[in-house]
Amino acid sequence: MIWLTIITMAILVFGSRYLFLEPKLPVRLSKNTLTFLSYSAPAVLTAIFAPIVFIREGELALSLDNSYLIAAVLAALLAYTTRNILLTTVVSMGLFFIIH
Repeated sequence: MIWLTIITMAILVFGSRYLFLEPKLPVRLSKNTLTFLSYSAPAVLTAIFAPIVFIREGELALSLDNSYLIAAVLAALLAYTTRNILLTTVVSMGLFFIIH
């Protein structure tokens, strides 16, 4: 049963990627669909990082001793001001490792 699940999931993932990435296939998405899908990455990333940054031991942690929050705020400010992904990643990770 586990192998069947793994193989089925592999087929689903490969199929969904192949349909949209293979240029020879005539599958094209409308402008409205592309606009709608552009919101999926920020929504997924927010759902992943929000509990990590804002919740400690089951409670909301909005204090200066939350190293995750400090590094996230710095990363957001750096990303907004510099628009440089590498600089933002390296500096915010460096600060996080120093204060954590």
